[in-house]
Amino acid sequence: MFSNDLVCVMLDFIDDNINRKITMIELSQKFFFHKDYLMRLFKKEIHVTILDYINRLRIFQSLKDLQETDKTILNIGMIHGFSSLEYYSETFHKVMGFSPSIYREFARRSVNISEEDFLAVQEKLAEISTFFDMITKYRNNRKKILTKSLSIFK
Repeated sequence: MFSNDLVCVMLDFIDDNINRKITMIELSQKFFFHKDYLMRLFKKEIHVTILDYINRLRIFQSLKDLQETDKTILNIGMIHGFSSLEYYSETFHKVMGFSPSIYREFARRSVNISEEDFLAVQEKLAEISTFFDMITKYRNNRKKILTKSLSIFK
């Protein structure tokens, strides 16, 4: 079975606009469907809500900054579309199961991280990577439209 083209276009739009506020009203107006229909279709195809997908993508993209920069956690959250440190930290914990500071310690191979936290980070990294691998496969499973040229136009 092929991926739904509308969902693929929605994924592309979300990815292109991930660092700014995206509303259901905006998606509804952009794609000319009622927001309830878009939410049901997205959930049916991707198995998470649109908001969950947006939050997972923002958190996933923020992991690199937490690992590679000395920016504050607040700055990283703001760069990735969160309106406050509290909202970023809360969402990070909801998606990953631990705080951004624990991930930063893990990424920097700190001796301050417990064995339990170390294993939790490894498990969640594998889980979120698998999720985005699934998204990539979904996008790549779009129906290819074959175009044949008519012999009279050759």
